[in-house]
Amino acid sequence: MIETPYYLIDKAKLTRNMERIAHVREKSGAKALLALKCFATWSVFDLMRDFMDGTTSSSLFEVRLGRERFGKETHAYSVAYGDNEIDEVVSHADKIIFNSISQLERFADKAAGIARGLRLNPQVSSSSFDLADPARPFSRLGEWDVPKVERVMDRINGFMIHNNCENKDFGLFDRMLGEIEERFGALIARVDWVSLGGGIHFTGDDYPVDAFSARLRAFSDRYGVQIYLEPGEASITKSTTLEVTVLDTLYNGKNLAIVDSSIEAHMLDLLIYRETAKVLPNEGSHSYMICGKSCLAGDVFGEFRFAEELKVGDRISFQDAAGYTMVKKNWFNGVKMPAIAIRELDGSVRTVREFTYADYEQSLS
Repeated sequence: MIETPYYLIDKAKLTRNMERIAHVREKSGAKALLALKCFATWSVFDLMRDFMDGTTSSSLFEVRLGRERFGKETHAYSVAYGDNEIDEVVSHADKIIFNSISQLERFADKAAGIARGLRLNPQVSSSSFDLADPARPFSRLGEWDVPKVERVMDRINGFMIHNNCENKDFGLFDRMLGEIEERFGALIARVDWVSLGGGIHFTGDDYPVDAFSARLRAFSDRYGVQIYLEPGEASITKSTTLEVTVLDTLYNGKNLAIVDSSIEAHMLDLLIYRETAKVLPNEGSHSYMICGKSCLAGDVFGEFRFAEELKVGDRISFQDAAGYTMVKKNWFNGVKMPAIAIRELDGSVRTVREFTYADYEQSLS
């Protein structure tokens, strides 16, 4: 058995998402780019590149990783580029998307050899969490003033609009896209491509993928644009587990079990958004609060039910552990970082990365 903790990526489960993405690509004519900000574990890019058109990024390092490890079409975006990185960003990108008109004007000439786009902010989103809402008041993410954008249309040939966040509701997506058309339709008709960003959970169970595809096709036909989608979570949902081992049990008003992992270090989004991890089947007569091993008092995965009493050495699998985990893992408390393992399509499991004390030491100075 592989020593815990480790992330286990199941290629068979990953393939299910890829096949749904391929279906939407075929039916809608849209292209799909993997959002590296969510998932950048390049050891499975050999599978994903057969179903997707390329990658999209949020930084120099991400765009370089996309070019070198994924290949195919590479989109570069950043909230702000620095003078010291813009030339290298351009060297790795097929398209570059500027967050603001000022950034466009500053770097347009340096990016003259590739397609240039601008991020639009429609000031409406699906997010109910202020921290993640790109349309929050005073947002820095994109331009919203149509007359200002009109003045730079000669310097761009595409737009990026990212206003969906964990959106499982096709009706809401449809309504927000209608608002985008009403506000920016005249501008969209003047460009060649539009990225609708990520955050659309169209690979989820029961999502109406054919209605979604038809809506994208109608949008594309109406404005004469190539649509891009940027699935992150939708690409890898339910494909990965975080495997951990119980180190200790105690009772303090509730049964507690401490495992060899940490939400602060290994599943940070649970802490940021105050969410609970997922354990299946989560049923039985024995209830435990599963706690991380860091010194953070709130390092708690959640409360779950088990068929038997937990004991030291028992293993637990936290479900749906691919998105915003491996790209956010950190060395808080010096807790050992999970290895990364892959279950191949033939059922065999191999470890593709382990982290040691040397990695911890060399991340500091």
